[in-house]
This record gives sequence, structure tokens and C-alpha cells, in this order.
Amino acid sequence: MTQRVISVFLPRWPTDRLARMQAQARTGAASSRLEPAIETPIVMVGRVGRRRAVAHMNLAAAQAGLRIGQAIAHATALVPGLVLHDLDPLADQAALHRLALWAQKLYSPTVAVDGDDGLVIDASGCAHLFGGEEKMLIDLRARLAKAGFVAQVAIADSWGGAHALARFSRRSVFVVAPGQTGLQIADLPLAGLRLPADLVENAGKLGFDTIAELEATAKGPLARRLGMEPVRRLDQAFGRVAEPIEPVMAAQTVRARKVFAEPIGAPETMARYLTLLVDELCVALEAASLGAKRLDAWFHRVDNQIVAARLSLAKPSRDAKRMVKLLCEKLEAVDPGFGVEAIVLAAFLAEPLSYRQDEAGLGQARKASADLTGLVDTLSNRLGADHVYRLASTQSDLPERSVRKAPALDPLEAHAWPIDWPRPTRLFRHPEPIDTVALLPDAPPAAFSWRGARRRVLRADGPERVFGEWWKADGELARSRDYFQVEDEAGERFWIYRDGDGEDPQSGSQRWFMAGVFG
Repeated sequence: MTQRVISVFLPRWPTDRLARMQAQARTGAASSRLEPAIETPIVMVGRVGRRRAVAHMNLAAAQAGLRIGQAIAHATALVPGLVLHDLDPLADQAALHRLALWAQKLYSPTVAVDGDDGLVIDASGCAHLFGGEEKMLIDLRARLAKAGFVAQVAIADSWGGAHALARFSRRSVFVVAPGQTGLQIADLPLAGLRLPADLVENAGKLGFDTIAELEATAKGPLARRLGMEPVRRLDQAFGRVAEPIEPVMAAQTVRARKVFAEPIGAPETMARYLTLLVDELCVALEAASLGAKRLDAWFHRVDNQIVAARLSLAKPSRDAKRMVKLLCEKLEAVDPGFGVEAIVLAAFLAEPLSYRQDEAGLGQARKASADLTGLVDTLSNRLGADHVYRLASTQSDLPERSVRKAPALDPLEAHAWPIDWPRPTRLFRHPEPIDTVALLPDAPPAAFSWRGARRRVLRADGPERVFGEWWKADGELARSRDYFQVEDEAGERFWIYRDGDGEDPQSGSQRWFMAGVFG
């Protein structure tokens, strides 16, 4: 499987303090003594040599004409009212680490911090869960935007290629087709290769401005002039040399690791050592009174690549036998290459789990309910967690909003249909338009046409008026619907409604719809 890597670039990467200030300014929330409006230019002050200079800035500061590296004295003279905060690199790295852990929960087991301004995500085999690579990048960027971060994201065949495109392609979302990374990064500047600033400056003095010019040069003369670093970065960006992505881990993450004296590759050997790691992990979980809800396994190959596998469980568990069975099924998708030299297993999502008394030991006659956890776990890991669920009711006056997807083993809610007005056996996800003959405003239709067939109404009950949920949207303040239960000549019963009250155009379109059918 071709490796696909996502690079996330935060052009104006703020510390947590700057991010909170911008988010609170958007919402108008009250805060402490330094909470300027979002239009206020804010810069983080760092040092270039001995002078104080602009290290990072928000959008307002960039629009005011400031630039990274500009002297603070010049910046304050250029922009009156400029808000200054000292740069805190340790806080930046800690915040990036937390962002990486957040992305690890949502997108891929393999996520790492990329320098001091971004993240790198190994998305191999993950994009289909979001409907494709482009939708995955759009979702990632939208979630970051809700948290107050401006991000540019790119996906390519290599870490180096994605890093360069995210920072220098001038696109907020860039999807590179497999095998096209070298072509797309050719015209980008040398800084995209993650080279030190002094090395980029020296290369510029020799006439190298773009990656293509460096790539076209013979490697021997290039190494003699600039050293081996440009050669190594070129090979990484063009995918000729693998570059491992060492995933982040929280300090409290329960984990187990096995390093082999000789590489292994046989499926039965990998399964045997995976069994030992699961047993070791379960012992550590039991000592902490925790149960794993998600396990991530990383297989470190001798060719400097890392292959990941993820296992999700419906409930916290320390059942080593079941975990081993599900993880061994994942081995079918793990390519050991020329051999695996280490395996790391971690419980990234764990919840409290304590022993409980079994009803069988109490001498009670009642029969315990069947435990479907094993079945749900098996189906979820084979089909995907989004494909295994149950339907649950939720609080809503509108029928199509009163049903939602819920995790398969979630407890049942107490919500129920209205007793006086029964609901149909089959409720359509999207109501279908029908043609009717009816007297306004409150009479049921005498006949209606649906799916090419005309039906005459013999009996009807209604109307049941349902008002719009004005607390969710202003447009529903005056909206209403009138629902009718009708029966045709053949004895079939339907649930139809008129969009509106039959008199006021503001209440709806006054058109009729089929909402469901009774059994």
C-alpha cells in the first residue's frame, strides 16, 4: 500500500494564550485583563540574535503589513496599538503535542509534531473512513478552524513532499495524486525541504532557488559543496528514502514494547509476540484499574517505515483472549516488508474498569441478558465502527429529527413516541412530495398521488399540528406542519403532512408530503 502523509501547517501558530484570546474575541466572552478584539493586531515576540523581532502574528497583524523577523521597534512604529506578548517555545510545543494527541484520536494512530509550526499524520488506509482524502483534509481543517487555528493542509506520498506543499503551495487544501509528489514540489523554494536557514542561504549564493534545480544537480558535486543534508532531504521528499513518523504518546498512556534481536516477518511469529504484548498490557491495565477501549499497534520495519493497526472496542475491556483474536485479524493488512524489528502496543483510550459480582454467584433465578460485546467488536473492526449502530430516539418535535444513530451498546433512553398520536412503522428519512386534492385549511385530502399511483382517501384522522423548533433556527419561528393519518380504498394507511397551516405563507410552502407508512 502506498504511503500517504498529511502535513498540517499553522501559518500563524499561536500559543494557547493567543488561541484563547482569539476564540474569546470571536464569541464575545468576558475574560482577563488582556483580551483584545479580534481586529487587534497581536504578535509574539522572539529573538533573532540579540534583537527582539516578530516571531508569530495573528491575521490582523499580517493584514497591517507586519512580517516575520521584523524588528519590534519598527513594528510598533508601523502599527499603533500593536499588542505584544513574549514567545514561549515550551508552551508552543506543549500545545502542539496536545493537538497531535487530539488528531490521533480522530484521524490516524500515527501522528507527530512537525517542527514548531505543524503536525504530520500518516493517513495510509485511513482516508476511506472520511469519504476520501480531500474530504478528510477538509474535515481536519474545519475542526481546527472551530478551535481558532488557521491551517493549510496537504497530502502526498512522503512527509517531506507534504511538508513543502502545505507551506509553499499557497493552497489551503492540496491533494497530490499518488506518484505525482515530485512533479508538484519541483517549483517550490528550497526552504520547503526542511533545510537550515544558513544552508538555504548558501545554496542561494550558488544559484539554487528551487527544489527542481537542486534535484537536477549530480549528487556528488552537490554533497561536496553543501554536504549530505540536502541530498538526504531530497531523497525523503521524493520518496526514495523512507522517513519514519514516530507517533506522540501521552505520559499516562499504558503501553508495551518488544524489540527483536533479529527481524521477524512470518504472520504466526508476529501473532505470537502480539499475544505476549497484549498479556503484558492487560496486566498493566489491571494494575491501574483500567480497561482498554482502543488499542493501537505499531510495527517498526527494518526499512525505516512504521505500519500501524487500530482496534476499537465497544466497552472497556481487559479480555486478552478477545483482544488477541481481533488484533490478529488486523495482521492481514500489515505488510512486514523485509522484517519487523520492534512492535509497540498502546491503549490510547482507556476507562476505569473494576471487577463486579456475577449474578450466577448470588443464587438468583433470573436469567442474565446476553452479552453482545464480542459480536459488536468483531463486526465493528471488520466493517468499521460507523457501520455498526442502533437507532435511538431523541428529543425533537419533528419526526425526521427524533431518530439518531447511537453506539450499538449504549443504554436505551426513556424517550418515546406520543401516546395520543401513534407514529408509522416505516418513517422516511426524507419526506416525499405528493399531489393532493384537499380543502383548506384543516380538511384532510380527498385523494393524493404518490409514486405514480392515485389513491382515494376513505378515512382520515387529524390534523396533528407540529410547530418548528424555533430554538434551533430563527427560520423555524413561524413554521408549522399539519399531520394526518389516512387510509385508502385498499386498506393501506399512510402518514402525510402539509408544510404550513393552510393559511399563512410564512408558516410553510403549503405543499403536501408523505412522511411514512403504517404496517
